[in-house]
Amino acid sequence: MKLQGVFVPLVTPFLNDKVDFVSYQKMIDYYINKGISGLVPLGTTGESPTISEYEYEEIIVNTMQYNNNRVPVYVGIGGNNTYKVIKQVALAEKYKLNGILSVCPYYNRPSQEGIYQHFLKVSESTDSNIIVYNIPYRTGKNIENETIYKLAELKNIVALKDSCGDIKQTTQLLLSPPKDFSILTGEDALFYTTLNLGGDGGILASSHMKTEVFIQVFNAIKDNNHQLALKKWKSIANFIPLLFGEPNPAPIKYCLNKMGVIESSEVRLPLTEISNELKSKLEQTII
Repeated sequence: MKLQGVFVPLVTPFLNDKVDFVSYQKMIDYYINKGISGLVPLGTTGESPTISEYEYEEIIVNTMQYNNNRVPVYVGIGGNNTYKVIKQVALAEKYKLNGILSVCPYYNRPSQEGIYQHFLKVSESTDSNIIVYNIPYRTGKNIENETIYKLAELKNIVALKDSCGDIKQTTQLLLSPPKDFSILTGEDALFYTTLNLGGDGGILASSHMKTEVFIQVFNAIKDNNHQLALKKWKSIANFIPLLFGEPNPAPIKYCLNKMGVIESSEVRLPLTEISNELKSKLEQTII
């Protein structure tokens, strides 16, 4: 089955610098009840760079317990040390997750062959499904479409989270996609466009807010009801940039706290609380 729909890359709620698992369970129930297609914990939106090894495993354990097989779970496991990533995947596999979201190696800026070999080694180490994550403005290196086609031939690389930032590259891939391979946008503002070009959905930080409308957009396009899809999209398109007006996920956490979904809007350094100016805009537009 191809991955389709709206996947929420969960924030990690903190309270007094500890993971707030009471809020985390509440949040998981909240999004599953909204009708999402899957959960993606421990990505960038989950502040994964600030999560300790102990917390990392604890979050996986609790995610699987709270989810209780209701929706697929793809855990963020990536890095720029191939063999460390392989060890993390082996650890996570113990908890019977559906797969992993794995980002292009960052900072050491490998060649396209290096990127391919990295994901090949990870793929060969596991039976879990892998979503490759291309986000060059964070990693410093783009995964070119030719490399994506090669990766899609591997048995368990099943999808791409596309945040390449190049609409030409995205369009070319969507118009000629690999067989039996899902293309999920990670560029929230391009969700509607991606779906209309044949994409399969999105892993969208902004879908923490007005989740049901994102799902309505997906369902309307799937049902060829393009007038309804455009109407729904227009109702949410303008708030998406606000959620990225300051570093993600601080604006989202502020909104979720105000809505009562999580206990605190706390983030970990080097992220900081959002400005009063953005708070005011969010309260007027979204909350």
